[in-house]
Amino acid sequence: MSDLQLGDALTVSNFGFQIDGIQIEAVHEISGFKQDQEVITYMQNTADGITLVKNMPGPQPGGSIEVVFGITEQTVFQDWIKESQEGAMGSARKNASIILQDWQGNEVMRYNLISAWCNVATPTALKSGGSEAMTLTATVNYERLELA
Repeated sequence: MSDLQLGDALTVSNFGFQIDGIQIEAVHEISGFKQDQEVITYMQNTADGITLVKNMPGPQPGGSIEVVFGITEQTVFQDWIKESQEGAMGSARKNASIILQDWQGNEVMRYNLISAWCNVATPTALKSGGSEAMTLTATVNYERLELA
């Protein structure tokens, strides 16, 4: 149970990422996710000849996010990327979740990415004398984003 008080907001630093229920280690950043819905504009005339314009909800388009994570011994993400590169889309399409947490690590909100798969994986540039952590930036496409 969250201990957030009236007026408290979540912080951007408390989050997690799961692929088919498996928690991914060392996630550094997640960006680009949004809930979106197309608008259908429908025009009609009344019996009196007055034009009525109605905006109605349309389909939810798919989208993509970028996930930056530290390269560790965990290979869940790399295995996921490999499945789509090999064309095994039946197993490459997985459900993923972005989990927002309070200060105590309790789940407060969850975004589910339905039928998600990776199409781009970019590792950190390698450089002599560098002292940065090795990360991988993955682009994850999804067919639908749901607030759970």
